[in-house]
Amino acid sequence: MMNKAKDIVLIGGSAGSYTLIVQILEALPQRFDAAIAIVIHRNPRFTTKIEETLSIKLRRSVIQPRDKTAIAPNIIYFAGPGYHLLVEPDWTFSVDVSERIHFSRPSIDVLFDTAAEVYQDRCTAFLLSGANQDGADGIRRVREMGEKRSYNRRTTPLLQQCRRMRFRQTQKVTSMMISRSSLFSGS
Repeated sequence: MMNKAKDIVLIGGSAGSYTLIVQILEALPQRFDAAIAIVIHRNPRFTTKIEETLSIKLRRSVIQPRDKTAIAPNIIYFAGPGYHLLVEPDWTFSVDVSERIHFSRPSIDVLFDTAAEVYQDRCTAFLLSGANQDGADGIRRVREMGEKRSYNRRTTPLLQQCRRMRFRQTQKVTSMMISRSSLFSGS
């Protein structure tokens, strides 16, 4: 039986955030105890090989979860194009083709909201803002459910790297404004 991840890191962004997401993932050590779940807005009409390409590039498991996939540590999960990705109470993923949220499927809000419900204070979320509102409600929900403040946590390599990013207060929700120059500059 596969171990289930006790912590989850969520990353959500528009299609334009892909390069930045890759830079964040490249900064991680080969062994990472949390699961990482990522939603980027992808058009289901176009075939991509994001998971395959990143598995080779990063030399680690990068997959598109199917219904009832157990959420395991040290695996990177990408929501598939055209499907919402949800976290279930039994610490598995489910996929869903319900209506678009903020014109998006997969929706960042759907993943963030369901992960916050299940993982509560063991959930950390990063929103790489895009052109629409998708993710704003989800990151607020993660905060409400007790997200560990990433800029205070010193034990997780991704969070150590992200502590150096600039923070901005918006609508009572702490969010990060991330730029390529601030990601690795140590500012």
